[in-house]
Amino acid sequence: EVQLVESGGGLVQPGGSLRLSCAVSGVTFSTYHMSWVRQTPGKGLEWVSSISSTGLITRDADSVKGRFAISRDNAKNTIYLQMNSLKTEDTAVFYCATCAVSNIWKCGADSIGSRGQGTQVTVSS
Repeated sequence: EVQLVESGGGLVQPGGSLRLSCAVSGVTFSTYHMSWVRQTPGKGLEWVSSISSTGLITRDADSVKGRFAISRDNAKNTIYLQMNSLKTEDTAVFYCATCAVSNIWKCGADSIGSRGQGTQVTVSS
């Protein structure tokens, strides 16, 4: 059974930084494309970033491009999301998720396999 455990969320001021981590177990991690998605109250899941199984390809939503960076360490079965220049509109619960499709360019909020329990990120002064 796949398990994904996110950590690293918290309260940060606008302009600040956070690094999220997601430890994955129960699957052959290095064969999975992975994504970060987020959700705010009353809204659906929003795709944030995806990374290919090898880590060679990354994709970011326009809303976070240039500010967030997804990465992975296949030796540690872990993915990361480095978030810089945080804005109040980034406040959300962030989830890591396996991508349910084989094409990295189609990984998104509607192609999630399994996801973790989420970690709260609050950007506020």
